[in-house]
Amino acid sequence: MIKSFEGCARLRRDGMIEAYPDPGTGGAPWTIGWGATGPDIGPDTVWTKDQCDARLEADLKRYAAEVAAAVGDAPTTQGQFDALVSFHYNTGAIQRATLTRLHCAGRHDEAVLEFARWKHAGGRVLKGLVRRRAAEARLYRS
Repeated sequence: MIKSFEGCARLRRDGMIEAYPDPGTGGAPWTIGWGATGPDIGPDTVWTKDQCDARLEADLKRYAAEVAAAVGDAPTTQGQFDALVSFHYNTGAIQRATLTRLHCAGRHDEAVLEFARWKHAGGRVLKGLVRRRAAEARLYRS
């Protein structure tokens, strides 16, 4: 699901992939490959497809570990966990989100509604985020 929403954008004619500005801000955070961001990525960053794939794999391991730590021993289905990892990968907000607190409290019907709140970037609603949050909510309910 993450790949379908992130895409591996900005493929150059030489087969390399270049970084692009955040669609909400038009600048930072710069993104490359499958949605990778960080201090090592800026407007001049260029990677191979293999580098993009390797970074996604490493990032997903880290984000999954952070979600696991955030939910602790709260009962969590695979669909819920996967939805939370996608949410966290995109927002970085697993520790501070009301969604996480509601999930850990077992209030899943309320938690699923929280996904829709996370649709803004750069102070405006982005259609892509609306679609992504709806898909995450469906996965969470599955």
